[in-house]
Amino acid sequence: MERCVPDLALLAPVPLVHIEDGQGVCANRRLGRVAYGSRNWQLFERLDALRGNDCVDVYIYASHADDLRKTASWGARYVGHVRSTAGGLHPGGEKYRPPSTRGESDYWAVFWEVSDLKPLANPLLLSDFRGFEADRNYDGGFIPEGPMLIEHP
Repeated sequence: MERCVPDLALLAPVPLVHIEDGQGVCANRRLGRVAYGSRNWQLFERLDALRGNDCVDVYIYASHADDLRKTASWGARYVGHVRSTAGGLHPGGEKYRPPSTRGESDYWAVFWEVSDLKPLANPLLLSDFRGFEADRNYDGGFIPEGPMLIEHP
């Protein structure tokens, strides 16, 4: 994956079914991106302030899979976030959302959008990541419970 901002990246868990469905949404030439929901609007406000107009690499951990591995096995490019509508939905409707999210009852504060979603040729152990502005790597038992800023590996 070609690097964008050299010292900052995003690490996020996404259910495997949504990653696989999201790949099809991203591949749609007309759309070119897929949106995932989050309640952590503060993280995405900070990320956008730090990155300016530059892209940010995203490392995705496939959560809710039958074969859970402690690796980030998917990569993408963060292109920005949008606030949800009053009902917690994406303002563009369902077209940017993975089909597997249809009918979900979660209320999202924001939707973070990525392009170029694809499997990583060389998955990275979660324990190899280091928190952004942190003084240590994560240990072997680390599993992200939500999106987080990390130092670019």
